[in-house]
Amino acid sequence: MSIPQSGGVPIERRAQLVEYMESGCKPPEAWRIGTEHEKFGYCKDTLKPLPYEGERSIHAVLSGLRDKFGWAPVEEAGKLIGLEKDGANVSLEPGGQLELSGAPLETIHATCDEVNDHLAQVKAVADGIGVGFIGLGAAPHWSHEDMPLMPKGRYKLMDGYMQRVGTHGTQMMRRTCTVQVNLDFSSEEDMVKKLRVAIALQPVATALFANSPFFEGRTNGHKSWRSRVWRDLDADRTGMVPFVFDDGFGFEAWADYALDVPMYFVYRDGKYIDALGQSFRDFLKGELPALPGEKPTLGDWADHLTTLFPEARIKKFIEMRGADGGPWRRLCALPAFWVGLMYDAEALDAAWTLCRGWDAETREALRVAASVDGLQARVGEIDMHALARDCVAISERGLKARARPGAGGLIPDETHFLNALKESVESGRTPADDLLAEYRDSWNGDLTRIFEAHSY
Repeated sequence: MSIPQSGGVPIERRAQLVEYMESGCKPPEAWRIGTEHEKFGYCKDTLKPLPYEGERSIHAVLSGLRDKFGWAPVEEAGKLIGLEKDGANVSLEPGGQLELSGAPLETIHATCDEVNDHLAQVKAVADGIGVGFIGLGAAPHWSHEDMPLMPKGRYKLMDGYMQRVGTHGTQMMRRTCTVQVNLDFSSEEDMVKKLRVAIALQPVATALFANSPFFEGRTNGHKSWRSRVWRDLDADRTGMVPFVFDDGFGFEAWADYALDVPMYFVYRDGKYIDALGQSFRDFLKGELPALPGEKPTLGDWADHLTTLFPEARIKKFIEMRGADGGPWRRLCALPAFWVGLMYDAEALDAAWTLCRGWDAETREALRVAASVDGLQARVGEIDMHALARDCVAISERGLKARARPGAGGLIPDETHFLNALKESVESGRTPADDLLAEYRDSWNGDLTRIFEAHSY
């Protein structure tokens, strides 16, 4: 979850809402890659999730990273709830999932080095206190009651609200993990094309990265239960946002959409003020019940944009949100997949050609089918396995065209980061398929074996 934006320029004109997002436009040479990933922490002896406080806890992990590796603390109401260093953040998801929100970096080589360094630091701290971390899309056998709620005001508000809308909101908050990438655009036209490709092909990412076939101690009938959870969470702020494909779509239309999404909170003086279900349109008029007579700042608008949860979203960049958390190789493969599709003009054109003829019903059907069947999904004449093969091939061409070398020039480009996905399209198997096979064969139905086999 995003760090709140305090203060900022007062909003005096509605046009400022659009200008805020439009200010993210950058020339291609300034485009960067921001990778985020979440993982579950657990006590090695009990295999239970980490509490916030105690000898083996989230607080102990954050404190260890701060003290051993020079991260600066982020506190809320006197509680250590995150860390900052060199443009990156370590933060907490509602159930204690530890998230790295990486710095904006130029290449996949750099973002993967960042992931490596982070996981090595986390392991160094975790090993010293008997803690482990595992990358999965959903908690394999923990119940809602097992999961603590982290001491962040935003989460307390969201937790109550999620219990009143949808049916899976509290599952998302406490028992799911994702890997995401944030990418830039050069203009409104470029943003529109990229966002349309991102939304339409997000089910391909869901299928390729499917890694949550277990929930509450048993198989759940889905390759990506995390994706299933997002389908019944809060219809006002989730989904495949079909208006993105309407003629004339642009920053203005996204602002209109955001204004119609009910608010969660307003952040003032280090505290979250309850604005649940209230309207940002009223806030613009100084008529927000939570803060009568007060008008918003651009910081409030930035915060509100973080409470929209569609499959891809706009802030000052585009955020890809459709993939399960997973093993190390796929933490690097996710940004490689999308950078290859998005950061080369010919690759972006080819990706748009794949999906431009689909209607809203087809896109939604692909989303559902991907969560259930992964690469084995079919929607009409669309075969997900074949579609994924095409997407990975386009991405590989895009990365070759970028030709960003690594290892001091010894590695000519970033294409090797796609190897895990190429293996999947060759075999037709996702991480979820492999987990199910291990559960059935090697583990003899003992799901606790997943921790030994797949922890970082």
